[in-house]
Amino acid sequence: MQYIQYYDSPLGRITLASDGEKLSGLWFENQKYYGSTLSEERELKKLPVFDQTGQWLDLYFRGQEPDFIPPLSMEGTPFRKSVWEIMLRIPYGQTMAYGAIAKEIAAQRGIGQMSAHAVGSAVSHNPISIIIPCHRVVGANGSLTGYAGGIDKKVRLLTLEQADLSKLFVPTKGTAL
Repeated sequence: MQYIQYYDSPLGRITLASDGEKLSGLWFENQKYYGSTLSEERELKKLPVFDQTGQWLDLYFRGQEPDFIPPLSMEGTPFRKSVWEIMLRIPYGQTMAYGAIAKEIAAQRGIGQMSAHAVGSAVSHNPISIIIPCHRVVGANGSLTGYAGGIDKKVRLLTLEQADLSKLFVPTKGTAL
């Protein structure tokens, strides 16, 4: 059984999902891959993990860096999980390029290189938005690309974190990751 709860954020309604103990999903309504880890059997329920997540989100949307992370259940392939683990380490208010994540994955695996596009797919399928900060991942040369919640939300989240947006831009077609 999976459980859900809703959180009303300044950027729109967010759906939270849990296995009963850990947070397994956090999506803006209508975002790409919305509810990707949700089963048909789910119940609206108040849970401690939803309270913790709500506290985290309250701090975050007040412009504060939360000093804790609710317990997470990352459901995905080993490759996706490795990408999400790297994203968890991107500091608040900072960004990291898809290519840099690809280099780190390649080094972990002892291989010469890893595709930035494969990393981009893993980033876009992140089921726990904001907390696993996919909005902090940018393309080559600082292009703001590939946020499942929409580029407008990506910009607003980075602005909330007071990230330096001066070198970031919305790409035109054909800009590389």
